[in-house]
Amino acid sequence: MNPYEIPASIQPLPNRALLAAALAAESRWIILKELTKGEPRMTMELARLIGTSPDATAKQMIMLRRAGLVEQVYGKLYTIPKKYLPQPGQPVVDFGHCLLRLDAAG
Repeated sequence: MNPYEIPASIQPLPNRALLAAALAAESRWIILKELTKGEPRMTMELARLIGTSPDATAKQMIMLRRAGLVEQVYGKLYTIPKKYLPQPGQPVVDFGHCLLRLDAAG
């Protein structure tokens, strides 16, 4: 373990109001479900998945990123921070305030 890394158990949780707002759209649930697979995805890939334009999907990603539910890595790729994936590869996300079981999404 990196001595300068903050343990996941004491890292701040996403803001509840931003979390609730970010989860208000079904398309964002579908995006989160795709990202639980563990592979970073580009906005264009996610746009095809949810059936919207890349510009509209980019706005969805901004909402998810501001809420702290996803992070942007390697330039234009998005992923869910590992600390929120209790079972990598499974459609489950634990944001601390809530546990999402995304197997029924999309």
